[in-house]
Parts: sequence; structure tokens; C-alpha cells
Amino acid sequence: MKLTPVITQHWDDPTLYTLDGYKSHGGYEALAKALNSDPDSIIALVKDSGLRGRGGAGFPTGLKWSFVPQNDGKPHYLVVNADESEPGACKDIPIMMANPHALVEGVIITSFAIRANHAFIYIRGEVPAAIRKVAYAVKQAREAGLIGKNIQGSGFDLEVTVHSGAGAYICGEETALLDSLEGFRGQPRLKPPFPAIAGLYSSPTVINNVETIANIPYIIDRGVEWFRQFGTEKSPGFKVFAVSGHVQRPGIYEAPLGITMRELLDYAGGMRPGAELKFWIPGGSSVPMLTADHLDLPLTYEAMAEAGTMLGTGTPMVFDQTVSVVKAVTRWLEFYKHESCGKCTPCREGTYWITGVLEKFEHGHGTENEMETLTTLCGQIAGRSFCALGDAAATPYPAAMKYFSHEFTAATHTSADEQFDPIASYVFSGARA
Repeated sequence: MKLTPVITQHWDDPTLYTLDGYKSHGGYEALAKALNSDPDSIIALVKDSGLRGRGGAGFPTGLKWSFVPQNDGKPHYLVVNADESEPGACKDIPIMMANPHALVEGVIITSFAIRANHAFIYIRGEVPAAIRKVAYAVKQAREAGLIGKNIQGSGFDLEVTVHSGAGAYICGEETALLDSLEGFRGQPRLKPPFPAIAGLYSSPTVINNVETIANIPYIIDRGVEWFRQFGTEKSPGFKVFAVSGHVQRPGIYEAPLGITMRELLDYAGGMRPGAELKFWIPGGSSVPMLTADHLDLPLTYEAMAEAGTMLGTGTPMVFDQTVSVVKAVTRWLEFYKHESCGKCTPCREGTYWITGVLEKFEHGHGTENEMETLTTLCGQIAGRSFCALGDAAATPYPAAMKYFSHEFTAATHTSADEQFDPIASYVFSGARA
């Protein structure tokens, strides 16, 4: 399957990040079309395109927009989630660095469609270069009359605010992001109510990922049939895949949904010299791992679900035979433990105890009984936390046991009768302050 550069097509143009550079490739022509259309027709068009959210969940974008109530007398908001922080994910930041005006144009069109007069772009504070690029694009668009009052004589007003986060992984969760925007500590909210009804400042809010919004100008400009020629019926369009790990050419590869990991691996130059693929993860550490037996599965939302995993952010990480599955899972859990906001008990306590037990296996001190303990702990977290961070933390171990249980068995202590000692685990993993 061939690569289909669309968002990434002109990344080799060093002026693309500027207004003139973007316009030289047809930039903002879609905005002119949108402003001459009815907002509801734009929502219908995005629905018909089948575009699914590129932030991980894959929820239909047009359907999400349609949930916003109209004529309710409340202000509406658009919030762009640019807090890319999933381990292994690196696609939104390159988009903002190379093609920020595609994001800005998408923000204007989306705001017009959902009748929002204020949009926020929430960017991870640890990537100041991306913040500067997007802020500069917004500044140029404002000076050109593309943001502000009565945009291009349409009567539509829009203010765009670029907001810098503080590097908290939890703020990638949409309601925690909203709390952070409002000036509170970033913690997930109980749902319902959902953001489409009571989001930012208790008003109807749409929250979309950077890549999702960057798709909008191309869909508006080229149409539904053009977009649906890529991908599959249930997963139409193209995807910015970020391939990393033990490959010869890690990087960004934009391809139709439905491409296989084997094909992506070929584009990435194959495994590094002397390396043999051991396992890979389709979309960040929050989704279950797969093995070489799954290389020919199409990378679509439905095919990945059938395989017991998720497409997620579409940022495959590839690991060779030198990687210990036990150590990899332990590192991921240490990350989730550190990044848990602590609001809900299953995630706060569960990530702590899972990490403590995993560290024993990492050092060869685990027991067979503790393998069952880990399974129980994961089961007590999954589906019981405020947000998906808990589910993400409960994912790596069961997936690892599915394919690599022998590595955990090999890491058990010689005494099979040894029982799990919570005090010893507490001391071993480090007492909490």
C-alpha cells in the first residue's frame, strides 16, 4: 500500500509554517468555502466523511460535533487537545511544528460549524518550539483577518487562545484538560454531564485532537468521496503514523488506514541490523501489545479491536529480542504510577501496588502467586477509574501474560511457596511521602 501524504505533503517546504507558505499550497481556500456554507451542512459533511478522532478513542468526529446543543443561549467552545504525552506518541507535535496553519484553519472551520466564538489550543508546556510555531500562526491569521471580528465579511467572530500546559500526562484526558484551562488542578471529572453539554465554564464544548482538526480543511476542500477513497468503510481516510523503536528509519509515515504493520515496517527500513521483532504496540503504551504473528493485520480501528488491542494514537513502537517484557511493563507502570492524579482510589492505589509487585519480578524476586495477584489487581482497576489512565495502567500486564508469560515465570523466586508480602513490597518500591 502506497503512502498518501496529505497533511505531511509539503513538510519539505521550509516556509510552510508561515501564512504565505501555507497559502502557496492552497491554504485557507477551504475556509472560504466553509464560511459560504451553512454550519449544519459542514457538520453533516464531516459526518459523511466518516472521520474518526485521531487522539486514540476513534470516536466519529461529526457525531461528536452534532452533540452540541444549538440555540441554547450559552457560549460554545472548541478546545484542541495538543497535550501529546502518551509514551511512544509523536505525531501532533511534528504537525504543529511543520504545518501549524492546517491546524489553525481547521480550528476556524470547526468553530464556525459548532457556532463557537472562542477556541483554545492547549499545548504541552514541555514543547516550547511547537507553542511558538502555533502562536505565530495564530498571530499571522489574526493580522490577515482570518481570526477576529467579522471574518472575511461572514459575520462570524472568533478568538483563538494558545494555552501552555505544565507537562501533566493526566491533562491529555479531556475533562482534566478543561479543569486545567479553568485554572484548577488537572483532574478528570465525573461524567455525565459530558463536555458537549457542560464542558469549559459549564458550557457546551467540543474537544478534538490536533490531527483530527488538521484533517478538516482537506475534507472541506476536496470532499467526502476524495476522503473515503482512502482507508476502509469503518475506518476511512489516512493517518499520520509515527513509527519508533528498533527500526532503521524511525519517523512519520502518512498512509491510508488499513495499511499493515509489515508495510509500515518496510517503509521504516525494517528492523535494525541483527534485530528480530519480538513485539510491537499499535498506538502508545496504553494499548495491548502484539507480536510478529499480527504484522499482516490492517491498521484500522475495527481490525485492532478484533485482535484484542486498539489503534490508539497510531504511533507504533517496535521492540526487538533484546527487550525484556518484564522490564518494559514495569517501566510503563512506573510512568502511570507517577502520572496518576490520585483522584480515584482504583488508579491511585492500584498503580502503586502493581508497580511494587512488578519491581519484584524485574529483580527476579516474584512468585507464581504474585502473578495471580497482578491479574487480580489489574482486574480491580479496569473500568473502575474516573478516566482512561487507570484502564491504561491495567492493560500492559494482561497483554504481556497473553504472549510472554514465560518471562514472568522465569523471573519468579526459587521458593514457589513464598507469599506476597505487602510490607516488603512497600519498602522495596519506596515509601510514599
